[in-house]
Amino acid sequence: MSKAYETLKIEREENVLWIILNRPHRLNTFNEVLLEELGDMLNTAENDQSVKCVVITGDGDRAFSAGADVSMFQKATPVKAEEFCRGGQKIFGKVEEMSKPVIAAINGYALGGGLELALACDLRVAAEHAELGSTEINLGLIPGWGGTQRLVRIVGLAKAKEMLMLGNRLKSDEALRIGLVHKVVHFEKLRDEVRAIAKKLADGPPVAMKYAKHAANFGAQVPLEVGLRLEAALFALVFSTEDSKEGVEALFAKRKPEFKGK
Repeated sequence: MSKAYETLKIEREENVLWIILNRPHRLNTFNEVLLEELGDMLNTAENDQSVKCVVITGDGDRAFSAGADVSMFQKATPVKAEEFCRGGQKIFGKVEEMSKPVIAAINGYALGGGLELALACDLRVAAEHAELGSTEINLGLIPGWGGTQRLVRIVGLAKAKEMLMLGNRLKSDEALRIGLVHKVVHFEKLRDEVRAIAKKLADGPPVAMKYAKHAANFGAQVPLEVGLRLEAALFALVFSTEDSKEGVEALFAKRKPEFKGK
């Protein structure tokens, strides 16, 4: 975890890893370097067994991320645009497919690609002053890093169309009302609130956490009966773990379980 990054800050709090997007002078917008470094750090976090939960946030109090750095688009060809799009999709896919829970601590603007990154996370906690929006339409574009797909799955087709086609920014209270974020807190309390959630997730059973996430993510993409078969198979797999036995024993002993990820 000692590797130095140009566009990321990395902090470790016991078994919780904080990935901080670090281009505050550009509202933490994504350029090619930030995308590459985020992908590299996600791979590192996935392979580090001591990391039980990941938090992604932005540096400062203005922006989680305002999306892609549009200065890159000025000379891009359609071929380069498609490559940039697929590259971002793969990196954000790492967030969704990670075996560990990932929290987005939305400390300000989450617009365009910034919202798409937040959508790929498992939980989203927003500061009161945060604004969220799928704003690509205002540039004559559409989302390219999963926004048209994940937004529909999270807030429903009707609301997603409204956000995608009007490009409006939502205040945090409206984002909470429609289920786009899970919780809204004052900015000064954001880190403490996310820290508490992350600790609870990190203290949970890692194998069950992994498969609960996978069952929900993949089950949402298939017919119900297929999803139920997936759930049953993963339940049986988790049932065989030492953690499941520990959970039951702790319940009867009226003590806190000590999960080891086995």
